[in-house]
Amino acid sequence: MNGYLSKVFSLKGKVAAVIGGAGHLCSEMALGLASAGASVAILDRNEAPMRSVARAIHRKTAGKVLTYTFDASEKAGHEAALDAVLKDLRHVDILINGAGINAPTPFFDISVDEWQAILDSHITATFLACQVFGRHMVKRRRGSIINLSSASSGPPLSKAFTYSVAKAGVKNLTQNLAREWAPYNVRVNALRPGFFPTAWSMKNFIDKKRERAILGHTPMGRYGRPEELVGAVLWLSSDSASFVTGSEIAVDGGFTCMTI
Repeated sequence: MNGYLSKVFSLKGKVAAVIGGAGHLCSEMALGLASAGASVAILDRNEAPMRSVARAIHRKTAGKVLTYTFDASEKAGHEAALDAVLKDLRHVDILINGAGINAPTPFFDISVDEWQAILDSHITATFLACQVFGRHMVKRRRGSIINLSSASSGPPLSKAFTYSVAKAGVKNLTQNLAREWAPYNVRVNALRPGFFPTAWSMKNFIDKKRERAILGHTPMGRYGRPEELVGAVLWLSSDSASFVTGSEIAVDGGFTCMTI
């Protein structure tokens, strides 16, 4: 069985670029990709946390893990990052788009600067990464792109106005590119996590009342753990998902299917 699973889900020989790889969720995805045999390029604007993640992965796996500091909201940054990854690792087979920020600002108090910063970190960064790394994949006629959607992509969550707009855009962009690039064997899917709160979100977004509402709407009655996203990432990254494109894969403890 182990040999069979390795054959179906192995990423040996593949190269994965993980944008936002120092973050709460994407760092665990980077570890999972390295554990499955991929060489991993971690791209993030926060150098110290990124290098810490890389060291942790080195301690746990024998995979090659490299780090690249860049700004995901600038096209030149993506182009330079791709050039650096190609120089070091020769090609890119898997792209994870997981950069992003958030804010709990009430709607009437949202400034244009805050609005634009959140949109840039999610939808603009995803657009640019798909444009730059996607061109490389289309030319090679192979690749898997996984964009980070959210339970807020629709219907939207309260207290996350700009974030919800951005994630709805990520979902739409994912479907657009899946249609466009299917003839080139480049698959584009979205991962839709439910609630995987960080310490920051627990402080700024989730008080006791909101926690009761979230868990009451989640049939499993708990928050997700970052490692619970890895199986879906490995599946979407591997050749076993060769006929899967344009999908939004929910990993949310049943949040999406809950009514009364």
